[in-house]
Amino acid sequence: MLSFLKPKPILKELLDGSFVDIHSHVLPGIDDGAKNIKKSAELVSSLQKIGVSQIITSPHISHYVWNNSPEIIASKLLETKKALEENKIKIPVQAAAEYFIDSWFENHFKEEKLLTLKDNYILVEISYQSAPLNIYKTIFEIQLAGYIPVLAHPERYLFYHNKFSEYEKLKNAGCIFQLNLLSTVEYYGSKIAKVTDELLAKGMYSFCGTDVHHKKHIEAFDGKLKIKNIQPLKEVIANNQFFKF
Repeated sequence: MLSFLKPKPILKELLDGSFVDIHSHVLPGIDDGAKNIKKSAELVSSLQKIGVSQIITSPHISHYVWNNSPEIIASKLLETKKALEENKIKIPVQAAAEYFIDSWFENHFKEEKLLTLKDNYILVEISYQSAPLNIYKTIFEIQLAGYIPVLAHPERYLFYHNKFSEYEKLKNAGCIFQLNLLSTVEYYGSKIAKVTDELLAKGMYSFCGTDVHHKKHIEAFDGKLKIKNIQPLKEVIANNQFFKF
């Protein structure tokens, strides 16, 4: 049968039980993810069932909204690990953070050590409304401080959709792209899936993550892919083995 007539796979089938997730919100009660420790255990168990083998969870650190700290995150990680042990959920879990780039962050990373995904890789995000005016200066200064910025879900920043060259500028500036896997099943809409496909076709993603916050996100992994560039997606998923611990 011709390849274009083959049915597209279900997203979770691509994870095959070995996926290392670097973006999720499973720690209890510290951001817009799991609301309590029961929900944390349920989410972690569900991630394991859809093919995740290890989790580096990434609670938000946004000083004006989610004013988390390494100490708070460490405490919630310990609480989560204990709950997983009590519920006999055997999956390794570590914690980093998803840093929101704003004026507070621009000063913070120069003064204190950041929580990294691995080595010097840090997960960052920007506003969904508009890019920071000094985004390229900040990216440069992040690297000057010794970090490698991994930009979360670039496909979801709508203001870049009609300025595709900005994606190339971000890459050339040293920013690594992290795909939200649910973008490939149109969870965030068809326009975002289309941009995801274009970025995949151009080989612009390095890594990916589930960005799971709640049960509905888990359920969406039962959806079929809506993109064409499935082989590049598989390669990006495989790249996450870099973060295995």
